[in-house]
Amino acid sequence: MPHSCGFCGKPFPSRGGVKKHIATRPECRRKWESMVKDEGGAPAGFAYENNPFSPLRHSRSKSFDLDEDNPVASKSRRVTVEDVTDQEDGRRYFEPCPDAGWTLQEGQTGFERYQRYKEGEGEDEWAPFCNEEEWGLAEWLVKSLGQTKTDEFLKLPITQNCTKPSFHNNRSFLQKVDELPHGPAWSCKKVSVKENQMDENGQSLHEDVELWMRDPVECIKDLIGNPLFKEHMVYTPSRAYKDEAGSEWLIDDMWTADWWWDKQKELPEGATIAPIILASDKTMLSQFRGDKSAWPVYLSIGNIAKEKRRQTSARATVLIGYLPATKLDCFTSDARSLAGYRLFHHCLSLLLEPLIAAGKDGVDMVCADSFIRRVYPILAAYVADFPEQCLVTCCKENCCPKYPESIKEMLERRRSGQHPVEFDEYGLRAVYKPFWENLPHTNIFMAFTPDLLHQLHKGVFKDHLVKWCLDIVGEDEIDARFKTIPDYPGLRHFKKGISNIKQWTGTEHKEMQRVFVALITGAVPSRVVIITRAILDFCYYARLHTHTSESLDGLEDALAVFHANKDVLKELAVREHFNIPKLHQLSHYVQSIKLFGAADGFNTELPERLHIDFAKEAYHASNKRDYEEQMALWLQRQEAVFWRTSYLEWVAQRAAQTEHECEYDSDSDGEDEDLNVVPVVSQDIVHVLAKTPPHPRQSVQHLETMHGAIDFLPAFKSFLQKHFPHNRIVPGHQDCFDVFRQVVIILPPDPRVSESPKCLRVRATPEVLPSPSGRKPGSPAQFDMALISSDGVQASKVLLTLDVIAAVRVAQVHVIFMLPRQFGVYSRPLAYIEWFTPFREADQTTGLRQVSRSTRHLRRNGAMIHVDEIIRPCHLIPKMGQSVNPTWTSANVYELASEFYLNTFIDLETFCMSTMIT
Repeated sequence: MPHSCGFCGKPFPSRGGVKKHIATRPECRRKWESMVKDEGGAPAGFAYENNPFSPLRHSRSKSFDLDEDNPVASKSRRVTVEDVTDQEDGRRYFEPCPDAGWTLQEGQTGFERYQRYKEGEGEDEWAPFCNEEEWGLAEWLVKSLGQTKTDEFLKLPITQNCTKPSFHNNRSFLQKVDELPHGPAWSCKKVSVKENQMDENGQSLHEDVELWMRDPVECIKDLIGNPLFKEHMVYTPSRAYKDEAGSEWLIDDMWTADWWWDKQKELPEGATIAPIILASDKTMLSQFRGDKSAWPVYLSIGNIAKEKRRQTSARATVLIGYLPATKLDCFTSDARSLAGYRLFHHCLSLLLEPLIAAGKDGVDMVCADSFIRRVYPILAAYVADFPEQCLVTCCKENCCPKYPESIKEMLERRRSGQHPVEFDEYGLRAVYKPFWENLPHTNIFMAFTPDLLHQLHKGVFKDHLVKWCLDIVGEDEIDARFKTIPDYPGLRHFKKGISNIKQWTGTEHKEMQRVFVALITGAVPSRVVIITRAILDFCYYARLHTHTSESLDGLEDALAVFHANKDVLKELAVREHFNIPKLHQLSHYVQSIKLFGAADGFNTELPERLHIDFAKEAYHASNKRDYEEQMALWLQRQEAVFWRTSYLEWVAQRAAQTEHECEYDSDSDGEDEDLNVVPVVSQDIVHVLAKTPPHPRQSVQHLETMHGAIDFLPAFKSFLQKHFPHNRIVPGHQDCFDVFRQVVIILPPDPRVSESPKCLRVRATPEVLPSPSGRKPGSPAQFDMALISSDGVQASKVLLTLDVIAAVRVAQVHVIFMLPRQFGVYSRPLAYIEWFTPFREADQTTGLRQVSRSTRHLRRNGAMIHVDEIIRPCHLIPKMGQSVNPTWTSANVYELASEFYLNTFIDLETFCMSTMIT
């Protein structure tokens, strides 16, 4: 019997398909929720939600502005609890704030207004371009070619005679681009800086600098009203819990943390907060020559889910201004630094001035769901590296920028001629009008969020911990250990060590962290290993996307362990003191996460990446003279093209939705009453093999020699006896097997780490010899380690156990193949593996579990398993002792070493599994 969705009419082969469709399609989901609410189909006080971001992004908020055309909604204060899928039991429980995010009335988004305008003008959706093909050409020209190259392209005979666009040169083309709608306009404000040096006439020198800016309130309107963010937008804070009793608090996005909830109490009932996230960072524009620089200021809002904000292609973080990046050479050296502080604050106060009135009184904004709300844009978080944080808070760079709010009073007292002791104690600078002075509801000293890139990866780990270990062990030994690290899919192998690397990025820092604990074990004293483990624990806990009280306790415990053992570095004469600003900043992480949510939503890696799109590429598109104005115009045109692309995407979505609604037949499905519980999305592990085996009909001898499957036949015979007891055919060397290179394992999303499924590989690839000519180099064998169900249970069922580590064993995968047809029809692919011993108790120093090769009758313990018993790849690191064996290499260490550590730092999922974070 065919089935179809009762809301959009889409057909499905089964009722389960209909349920999954409604759980994942927002339009049908909302209609189902409305039906359940009206008919009383759901338990009192509950609604079910499968959106991975929020149960609160749909228009179910109250109204708080009375007028005749907009009747007020019910103002029931009953707090509902809603649930979404979670990895543990399929549910998350939410307690939304009842007095936030109320709607005023229905409105029209910018896309809806533009669509109505074009319909009124009688224009098609491609105007001012002729058709879809010409629009595609225009989009490519703007994104890919500069003005000179565009002119050359349009003057080519093939373009003029065959393509025949409606624009014949760059000037006419840009005129059409400038007709497209774009975001808030750019403006330039001249700022005159009076300097403290005199010219030859005795007059004070002065310098005029330019501040390029856009209205931040208008930028917020664009963000909060973008229909493409509709399913990623939140208008009210909420408490998230793991259980119905509310005993386990979950923190991930900004709306689940304390700041938003607490700030809501300071505003009128029903108000909607737009938590502003600012980021600024000075960057170089010129390469190899010149010293041109820019100082971009970026803005986003916490209403947008952090997963969407992190996507640079989504443009959920926008550029609102360029601060002057002048060197102030006309100031004397002793006054230049203070003048830079004052210029920064003066310009930023001009840029953010519209936020003062908007934050006090609120602004009516059309939101992404087409409802108008009274929005209060409030500066909540400031993403910056440590020098920029000190600049923002008017303090010296050897002091902590997180001060009490009484700093305002101290600055005012100093301005009036007093000399408060705290002024020097806190290392303050004499900036009497900081930009944040008049911003309503803003505590700038609490606004700084953890800087994972500069504080953790580059700062505490690379600049300090790695340097300490190099001082203790020596560069040669550390390099030799890095060279010996076994291969793992996706792991960078430092083939020449680390001492000769000149250019470091955050990626290299994180790659080193993946192996560092086991790598230095044995080479340094045990207490140094303990502080190494503590710092790496802190790094990995801080990177989690979702936090619980357990993970926050893990952060605090890791930092406490470090401080309890750090004196060993003084004893080893590696460090004289620990007055390290970046190390001190770690003490604020837990408080910041509780206030604003998980640190991955505020990483400075995003502004660093945005510099490419909003500064460097814009500069390279200019003629390098008076480049700020040209950059602003270039960005405006890029934004116009992006806006039109987003609009066309929205139009296509609306057309598809309308088509589904037109096909809907209310009599086609009478089983809607079964939808009072939405099915949980499958948490199964998926194993994927190539459609066609890349190595068909491989002999047993080939498997034994090239794949190292020395006991392949005995293991295969045991498998047949167990699963095919009536089989009469005796396998032998005459049999051939279809062999695969690898299996791709797709793990279900782990909300602690990511909202997306994780794709991993387990390889079983023999050595490839170099070509006879030497033109093609060979490659070593790749037989990966994997975690495998210890009792033959399918991998998906193992994930449901509380202690995954106790239910698995390590094995090395040598062959992945299909059962030959002569032995029977069998759809499950098989793998030949070699077992390692069960895990021993975790080492007290490293916290890592140890394994060694499992043997039986003095031979390696080989076995045949189903591929779907493989849970995921894992990484083993050999115990290297005080000095690594010089005969070991990355290619042979699995064969030569006898004792191994299970490397639980290879990725966040394995780290969570090993620490049993729930």
